[in-house]
This record gives sequence, C-alpha cells and structure tokens, in this order.
Amino acid sequence: MLTMIRKVTVMGVPLDLGAGRRGVDMGPSAFRVGGVDQKLRELGHDVDDAGDVAVCIAETREAGDPKLRYLKEIAEVCRELSDLVEGALERERVPVVLGGDHSIAIGTIAGVSRFHKKRDEKVGLVWFDAHGDANTPETTPSGNIHGMPLALSLGLGAPELVGLAGHVPMIEGTRAAVVGLRDVDETEKANVHATGIGAFTMRDLDARGMRDVMELAIRRAANGTAGIHVSFDLDAMDPDWAPGVGTPVPGGFTYREAHLAMEMLADTGKVVSVEMVEVNPILDRRNTTARLGVELITSVLGKKIL
Repeated sequence: MLTMIRKVTVMGVPLDLGAGRRGVDMGPSAFRVGGVDQKLRELGHDVDDAGDVAVCIAETREAGDPKLRYLKEIAEVCRELSDLVEGALERERVPVVLGGDHSIAIGTIAGVSRFHKKRDEKVGLVWFDAHGDANTPETTPSGNIHGMPLALSLGLGAPELVGLAGHVPMIEGTRAAVVGLRDVDETEKANVHATGIGAFTMRDLDARGMRDVMELAIRRAANGTAGIHVSFDLDAMDPDWAPGVGTPVPGGFTYREAHLAMEMLADTGKVVSVEMVEVNPILDRRNTTARLGVELITSVLGKKIL
C-alpha cells in the first residue's frame, strides 16, 4: 500500500574524490544491482533513471590544496548535480540521488534549495550520519571534503562550495537535524553548535528511542518549510547491518530503527528529495549494504508493512 504515487528521477554520482578511501565511486552501480529502479516501480511510482553524472578519477588529477582535496573537481560535479536536481524538481519529480561519497550532498542540497528559494520557500533537512560532517578547511584533520558537506550546507566553509545555491546558507540550521552522531572530531564540535542544527547522538537514541528523536527532528525540518530533504550516510547504521562503508563506527542504528526513521519521514508527506551515500562495494558482503540502502529508499518513499 502506498501513501502517495510519486514521479521519481534516479541519478547516480560515482564520486569518491571527497573520501580518503577508494571504492564509493561504485556505489551507484551497487544500488542499481540492488534493484532500486525496479523496487520503486513495484511501489507504483513513475521512475526514470537519468544515469550517472560524469566524474573524473583520482589518478587523472592532482589533489591540490591539502585542506580541500580535489576542490575544483568536486565543485564541478556538485554544480552539475545541482542543476539536475533542480531540473527534476521543476518537472515535479522526486530526485533520488545515489552516491558516491557524502560530498555530493553539497550539490543535491544546492539544487533543492535553489528550487525552493525561487518560489520564496524554505526547505528542511534530516541528515543521518555517524560523523559530524561539519569540518571546515580550518578544522579538518584530513582535507577530505566528505567531512565538510553538512557545514557547507548550513553556511560554513569554502566559498567555492558554500555559495553553490546562489545564497547562504542553503538550509537554515533551525530547520535541520542530524541523527546518529557517535564519532565527531574534537575540532568540528564547535562548528556543529555554530550551525544551530538539532544534533542527536546515539546517546539520545539510547535514552529516548528512535521514535522520540525522529519526532523532534521532523518538527525542526517541517517547521515553516515546503519540503524535507533526506540525506542518509549508510555509516549511520551499525556495521553489522551495513559492513560496506569506508568509515564504519560501532554502535549505530539497527535495521528496524533505520526503517522506522524512514517510515516516519514518509508519513509526513513532505519528503521532496532523497540521497543515499557512502556504500563501498569493495568492503561489502554480497551487496548487503547497497540492498539495505535500496530498502530504506523504498521506505522513505512510501513502502508500508501493511
């Protein structure tokens, strides 16, 4: 049973330049092997697949600034992605973006934000992640841009990326939440607080449960907004459920906790775009992680148990 039939455009972004470990560039293929298009069609959605954004490989480029590795290349990919996402929304389609490392969120969110800004609307964000992703060039210990996209989306960081939507911030911290934190760099903690985002750690989930945490997260993201963007890093899951990620951290979501979060978002009727990132097939077991990502996409787009 579906809450709502939707028109969906799937797009892949085989980018691993933002990560310190190779392999997530194969993520879009892994999701497609996991049947993402077919599963969405089985729900009754009108699905088209736009293919993959063209991305160079690391061996053909120099990393450049050690505090912003592959900045030029990542900015180019995110700029193209933002146009594709905005175009899908203009055609009244839901963009489903398959990563790739989490730096692609800069492009996805830029497109979503620009679309709504032109209509004088606000957009909300619910971000699932084990990590803060709130570093800036001043705080990053690695220079990997996949550790920066949340800060950039909320107005902190490199000008070449922070202004990609044409306005800053792309999303206001008061209308955003990050869920699942359990591995935050000491240097980025102040950035998390500075953005004003609602930050929910695994201690919060232990104490309150996923239902209460998601009610708070959704309240923020739905407050005065025309829609909610959902960005899901599969390392938010416990590695027992999602072994194929580059930066696994013990103590993450269980299978049912993740599905409950997605189902609650679907129940709002306000999800306008979705991205699923950081699956690394090299590290996975029989495509387990990508198949879980596909299941979570179907849950946030309306799949119900009964």
